[in-house]
Amino acid sequence: MKLLNEYSIPFTGLKLGVHQFEFEVNDSFFEEFEYSLVKSGKLDIALDLEKQETMMILHFHIKGSIKLGCDVCLADYPYPVDFKERQIVKLSGDENLEDDTEEIVVLKRSETEINIATLIYEFINLAAPYISRCEDEGNTEWCDSEMIEKLKQLAPGPKEEIEDVDPRWEALKNIKK
Repeated sequence: MKLLNEYSIPFTGLKLGVHQFEFEVNDSFFEEFEYSLVKSGKLDIALDLEKQETMMILHFHIKGSIKLGCDVCLADYPYPVDFKERQIVKLSGDENLEDDTEEIVVLKRSETEINIATLIYEFINLAAPYISRCEDEGNTEWCDSEMIEKLKQLAPGPKEEIEDVDPRWEALKNIKK
């Protein structure tokens, strides 16, 4: 958990305006999250923090690659990532804070820093495809060609037409409207 402290930004001493930060994410970052979809990767994060009177706007640019498991051949392969995200952080003086939403994170005015590790983790996991496959099955250095061949051997043959048709269905085809 100490590793995630390096992703904390003390914002109270910052002047109004845009401030830039850079972070790196590697395998040790993903180890901090027990049930992470992504287990390894190397990414660079450029963050522009725009501080205003009552809120901050965080502009993330995340670029690098993550290692995913192919759903076909089960081999790990690098998946390139390059995307931008935005997060709004609202500073509230009320003790009865509004609930956080997907678009807005609410902080008390008494808080002095924001930890962006969870935001980075969520953005990276959302960038991972729902179905992950090697780009060129069997022809890349990381694809498990033995597994592809085995799958081809075990795959069922071409679908055969079912010739045995129930005569009741044939009679219904002859009905015209």
